[in-house]
Amino acid sequence: MNYHFQAHRQVRKNLLDILQNTSHEDLLHIPDGFNNNMYWNIAHTVATQQLLHYYLSDNPFRIDKYWIETYKKGTLPNLNVKQSEIEDLEFLLTETSKILMKDYDSDFFPDYTPYTTSFGMDLKSIQDAIVFNNIHESLHYGYVMAQKRAILGEKY
Repeated sequence: MNYHFQAHRQVRKNLLDILQNTSHEDLLHIPDGFNNNMYWNIAHTVATQQLLHYYLSDNPFRIDKYWIETYKKGTLPNLNVKQSEIEDLEFLLTETSKILMKDYDSDFFPDYTPYTTSFGMDLKSIQDAIVFNNIHESLHYGYVMAQKRAILGEKY
């Protein structure tokens, strides 16, 4: 699983770079043709990771439920995000990846409730969830890059 954790850290590093190097205004802007913004996509990856790994293994979340309720699938983007929340998300991007690795290494996930994702993937174990989560986060990283490109085009 080391490769999958390495991939997860890299996707999170890429998301963190966008979060730290994009203006507050641009992070919250919903470009034409999209129904959410860069910030929502990044926060959504953290919320979904918790659901796929902790909820489906009947373990407590490692983050405040606020993040899950606000950024889970089916939620709408919050356009009134304060700078302090962006800073909290920066912390969560890094820490939830580290915590997942520690929890996995300490056999924190002995049980897993099978789940079929809207992507069409059957998750039957924590290992399946870890691999799929990388696909999911990479998909949203792609959306973030497309949104950033669209915003740059709108400005010029």
